[in-house]
Amino acid sequence: MTLTLRQIEVIRSVMVAGTIAGAARLMNVTQPGVSRTMKHIESSLGIKLFVKKAGRYVPTSEARDIFTQLQEVHRKVEDLQVSIGQLERGRGVELALGSVPSIANVMVPHAVAVLRRHYPDILVNFEILKIEEAIDYLMLARGEVVVMSYFFDHPSITFEPLAKGRLVCIASKDHPIASRTAISPREIAEHALIGIDPKDPYGAIMAGIFEREKLEYRISIRARFGTTVCALVRQNLGIAVIDAFTVADMTDHGLAIIPISEKTDFQTYVAYRSDAALSSYAESFVTMLRRVMEDYIRKEYGHAHT
Repeated sequence: MTLTLRQIEVIRSVMVAGTIAGAARLMNVTQPGVSRTMKHIESSLGIKLFVKKAGRYVPTSEARDIFTQLQEVHRKVEDLQVSIGQLERGRGVELALGSVPSIANVMVPHAVAVLRRHYPDILVNFEILKIEEAIDYLMLARGEVVVMSYFFDHPSITFEPLAKGRLVCIASKDHPIASRTAISPREIAEHALIGIDPKDPYGAIMAGIFEREKLEYRISIRARFGTTVCALVRQNLGIAVIDAFTVADMTDHGLAIIPISEKTDFQTYVAYRSDAALSSYAESFVTMLRRVMEDYIRKEYGHAHT
């Protein structure tokens, strides 16, 4: 006969409690259930495991070796449960992830906060990456996943859609357009712009709103990152088109954030190696980040797409 873990638990409970009633209390089950299980086990094994002395069940001499091994099995099961509990809290786990700056500054920290509430003991190693650094980060196994603002073709990297963002216009609160409730690409193009090089994939997302309408525009100051663009706009050196995720926490930072009247949705992605499955922790992070980004767009701009 092969004993199940449940039967092992019944035998050990009777051994510890010394009575059927005590074993039932330990296991939070009924006495008849424990009694039936014990009879079935003894019948199947062909030996008596307990004898009754002075109203208590004590192990028979032939069963003592079995009980020694049952205790060892029980200890190993308890150790397994402890290990599972530690995994559920993320203890001993390191999640390495990267993100391009536009999503890293606000969205990723919010998602990491949610992740840590689910896995309080997890170690998160978070790096902000330039787009050109993302390939090495994944292919050299420095991290599991990279959050991207666009995708490119690569034979060894999988791009999974994350959430749709949208573009906004930003201006210093002292700028003449600061009080506007909406603005069109044509109106934006009439002003001196601060922007990212249109040849840059991230910059191309911003420039796309002008190119779709064949509008001429003038970038008077170029910057590498969205946060730098915001700092320059705050100095009233020009206005800019930027993604909404970059400015999510900047409404009280001297910036006017103005919705653009035309459709400006763009897709974001998570990238990971095609030859490696994501860990459950990385999958949880992606799910939480997607929810954070979609909730933000829905709350601020009335819709979210996946």
